[in-house]
Amino acid sequence: MDDGAVNVSGFNRDGLAKIGPAMQGIVDQGLLSGVVTLLWRNGEVAQVTANGKADRERNIPMDRTTLFRIASMSKPITSVAALMLMEEGKLRLEDPITKWLPEFADMRVLKDAEGPVEDTYPAPRDITVEDLFTHRAGLAYGFTSIGPIAYAYQKALGDVLNMPHGADAWLKALGSLPLSYPPGERFHYSHATDVLGFLVGRIEGKPFRDVLFEKIFNPLGMVDTDFYIPPEKAGRAAVVYKLKDANDLEPVPFRNPNQPPDFTGGGGGLVSTADDYLVFARMLLNKGEVDGVRLLKPETVELMMTNRLTPAQREITFMGLPFWAGQGFGLGLSIVDQAEKAAWMGATTNGAFSWPGAFGTWWRGDPSENLIMIYLIQNSMELGPESAAQLATGQRMAAAAALPTFQNLTYAALGR
Repeated sequence: MDDGAVNVSGFNRDGLAKIGPAMQGIVDQGLLSGVVTLLWRNGEVAQVTANGKADRERNIPMDRTTLFRIASMSKPITSVAALMLMEEGKLRLEDPITKWLPEFADMRVLKDAEGPVEDTYPAPRDITVEDLFTHRAGLAYGFTSIGPIAYAYQKALGDVLNMPHGADAWLKALGSLPLSYPPGERFHYSHATDVLGFLVGRIEGKPFRDVLFEKIFNPLGMVDTDFYIPPEKAGRAAVVYKLKDANDLEPVPFRNPNQPPDFTGGGGGLVSTADDYLVFARMLLNKGEVDGVRLLKPETVELMMTNRLTPAQREITFMGLPFWAGQGFGLGLSIVDQAEKAAWMGATTNGAFSWPGAFGTWWRGDPSENLIMIYLIQNSMELGPESAAQLATGQRMAAAAALPTFQNLTYAALGR
C-alpha cells in the first residue's frame, strides 16, 4: 500500500506531487510564462516539472530540454574557471588585476557614489583578483547604481542585455569610468565577474569562451551551454518576457546571432538547460568532482564557499533588501550560515550555496540534504540605469511567489 511515505530519493511522494500543480497555478495567473524545476538528491533526479510555455506566441511548451538565458547563474561558472587557474599557479587572490588588465591602472573613485562623475579622487589601491570574485572592486552595473554613474555606464558600455563591444574595447570603456567605491570597501553588484572572465582569457591567451569549453563544458558534457543559441537549437529556446501591464507579458528583444557574439560576458551571458546546470552543480556539491571528472580540489571548493564579507559589509542592503541576513558571499557564491535569519527568502539550511539570475533563474546546492534544486523561468525586470529600486520591489508579481513556493514545498516533502 502506497501511503505517500518517503519513497522518492528520500522525499515524500505526495509532497513532491504538489510542486507541479503549484507552479501551474502561478502560471495560470498570467504573469509567468512558464517554469521548469528539477530536484536531484542522493545520486538521482527525483523530479522534473515543466509548466506553461517557453514561447507563448508560438505555443511551444516548456520541457526539460528548454534553453534558458541564465544571466548571473553564469557567475559561479566563471568563478570556477578562475579558481582552476589559481590551482595551476597562474593567479592569486591578492594579485592586482593590472598585471593582466592595464585598462584598470590609476583608477579614480567617486567622492559620492550618487554624485557627479567628474568629482573623484585617486583609488587608494589597485583592484585585486579577490575584489572581482567578491564584487568589492568598486565597479558597478548601471542598473545597480543611482545617479550620474548609472547613465555613464549605459553611455560607455551600451545595453547590458545586448553588449555591442568585444572584450578589449569593453574593458577599455569600463576602465575609463570612475569606481563607485574604493576597492575592498563594500559588496556592490557589478560587472566584476565579466572582468574576471576576460582576465582568465588574457592569462590563457585565448577567448574566454574557448577557455570555458576546454576547462568546464567539454569535460562535464555540458552540451547545451554557450553564449548564444545556435540556429539548430532555436526551437528549444525560452522567450524572455517582461510585464507589459498589470495583466500581461511581452517579449524582451534580444539579438540572436548565428554565431558566438563578440561579447562573451562571464557575468551573465550564458544560455543553459536544467540538466547541463545540474552537472555543474553536482560538481560543486561533490567538492569539485562529478562522474569521474575533477575540476577543483576539495579545499578550493571549501575556499569558494567560505564567506568573505565582513559583518559591516553584510549590514549593507543589496538591491534594497536585507540580502545578507543569514548568508554571506564567498568566491562567486552566496552561502547560508544562519538559516533561521535567511528564511524570509524561503526554506533553507546552513551550508546551502547558490547565486540567482536576473531573469528569475535560480539554483541551490544543499550539502546537509545532499540536494540540488534548479528553478528556471524567463521573466525580466528593467535593467536600465537606476533600475535597482524596481528590482528591490519585486515587480515580477505572481512570478515572485513561485520561487519561495518551490523552495518551501521541496523542504516540506523532506519533512522539514
